[in-house]
Amino acid sequence: NPWNVVKGYMDNKTRLHIKIEGIVNGGAIAMVEGLRGFIPASHLEIGYVEDTNPYLGKTVEAKVITADPEKNRLVLSVKEVLYDKKRAEKEQRINAIEAGAVLTGKVESLMPYGAFIDLGDDISGLVHISQIAQKRIESPAEVLKVGQEVNVKVLKVENGKISLSMKALEEVAPEEEDTNGEETVSYKDEGDATTGLGALLAGLKL
Repeated sequence: NPWNVVKGYMDNKTRLHIKIEGIVNGGAIAMVEGLRGFIPASHLEIGYVEDTNPYLGKTVEAKVITADPEKNRLVLSVKEVLYDKKRAEKEQRINAIEAGAVLTGKVESLMPYGAFIDLGDDISGLVHISQIAQKRIESPAEVLKVGQEVNVKVLKVENGKISLSMKALEEVAPEEEDTNGEETVSYKDEGDATTGLGALLAGLKL
């Protein structure tokens, strides 16, 4: 039964190489397993298609999105395949970004929990509110505004999501050096006191 076959194509999201054999009002016609399939104009491309005539005779990749034998309705989509390819390409670009990399981007949007940064090439990452500044802030809007250019460090790339940090690039004041200096002074003072006590003991022995 060809309907069982095309239903299998739909369930398995199989990509089919099909030839567009006719142009009708609102779309195109292609044959699949001897069945007449309809590709709506809105599913021929990702964008808007004004004229479907240039598609006549072309071979395209499409997926079955509707298979209804009772209504004798078979609907195909080229757009779904194009979306799949676009997502796969984007995933490759994201996975090519390594943790520790320093990138420049623009603030795309602000949320209560952080800021999304447009890194270009259709890729965005999130700077969590805790990673925006060294000091604690109540809202990302205290530090950032949409369209602002920022430098960010990649913390991790996981499941297609990029975690970023601005805080990691901020320089911290060398407080440790001051603390060490105070400890040294204190140590010297104690040393002087110890020396004085030693001299006193020596004097008592005499």
